[in-house]
Amino acid sequence: MIANERVKALNDKSIAPQPYVVYWMQSAQRVAYNHALAYAVDKANGLSKPLIVFFGIAEHFPEANERHFRFMLEGLRETKAELAKRRIRMLIRVISPEKGALELAHQAALMVVDGGYLRVERAWRSYLAQNAPCQVMQVETNVIVPVEAASLHEEYAARTIRPKIHKRLNDFDVPVAEQPIHLSSMGISLAMDEFAIETLDTALSRLSIDRSLKPVDFFHGGTSCAETLLADFIERKLPKYNELKNNPEFDYTSQLSPYLHFGQISPLHIYRNVKALPAETSNAFIEELLIRRELSMNFVWYNKQYDSIDSLPTWARATLDKHRRDPRPYVYTKQQLEQAATHDVFWNAAQEEMVLTGKMNGYMRMYWGKKILEWTVEPAEAYQTAIYLNNKYCLDGRDPNSYTGIAWCFGKHDRPWQERAVFGTIRYMNDTGLKRKFDMNGYLDKVHRLRSNPDVY
Repeated sequence: MIANERVKALNDKSIAPQPYVVYWMQSAQRVAYNHALAYAVDKANGLSKPLIVFFGIAEHFPEANERHFRFMLEGLRETKAELAKRRIRMLIRVISPEKGALELAHQAALMVVDGGYLRVERAWRSYLAQNAPCQVMQVETNVIVPVEAASLHEEYAARTIRPKIHKRLNDFDVPVAEQPIHLSSMGISLAMDEFAIETLDTALSRLSIDRSLKPVDFFHGGTSCAETLLADFIERKLPKYNELKNNPEFDYTSQLSPYLHFGQISPLHIYRNVKALPAETSNAFIEELLIRRELSMNFVWYNKQYDSIDSLPTWARATLDKHRRDPRPYVYTKQQLEQAATHDVFWNAAQEEMVLTGKMNGYMRMYWGKKILEWTVEPAEAYQTAIYLNNKYCLDGRDPNSYTGIAWCFGKHDRPWQERAVFGTIRYMNDTGLKRKFDMNGYLDKVHRLRSNPDVY
């Protein structure tokens, strides 16, 4: 049974006398632990109708390139095969998703869609809800505690949302029941063009997408890959996670953020696997997965300016404005930063790691963002440069976590610190701190090995 607060009616239409129930899968690109799919199956069975799963490929999704599309298609190919095992047909089309969903809505008794948090995702769902001739239901499945169940307003910091999430956690920490579908949809023929993804290279070649950045070999999409990483993390990394997660020389993070971004693994599923472990082992990771990640959802849901410096708290904007004309120790263009052509070997290594692998160590990403602020003429330009680089190269870019992480570098969800040039009272980071905490030569060696032999990652 799906908790009522996960489910929201997006319009006031009724069930229509049409032959199918349709689940528009968009943000939750998986079969396992998918509340929206489970809800759609339950409704299809109750109406004695087959279920069709639809996915729309938006070739011009903002800031997406071939790197992101390859990873997504790898996951979708696996999802389509898993749905077929459950006798559910998946229809994949190259079409703006909301328009493809609306076309199917004219044949649907009921439309079900998973929840999305970014501006474009919300606009898509609003378009369908306004124009569909049938009822449209949205089910949140990419968070543990639904955003509006956790809080009805934008939270100031982790400390303000933490007790609210923990207060509601037991209500949503429930496994997802996967009941079988009663009527198969595998033999249904639809008079619509269908995009074949079984041969990935061929599928990619047929898409009109940004090809400025090629796929990476370090991560491959799909729930099975995510499950392998999760098992390895729990067995090998989690016992030392709190101690070594920030150390860029080593790999003690879960590496699951790209899979969470594409909805290829459920955060609830991860949480339920980790929470059973001793608190001293699991608490630090749960803080990141449950509190920090869901704080980011709260941020982009309630703050319409999440991708702008105007999203920052008043004190942060005021102090940056006060110091906006301060002389910078170095000034770099966006192109110089993108090419890792700064004086700082540690920053350059972080940028290279992101370009080469599609990810960056979390601590280095904080340092990376702080230095972009320090080395750019205007804070607003720095903010947009950080978003541009992160979204272009990271597999987990274009994500609430990414927007929130960048905003944090500029003062979001933080407090004022000692005042200094350029930063004002924004928290400061420097290379001396890196060298004091970590063996940074070890990190440089790691990136050098990545550069010369990608298989070492």
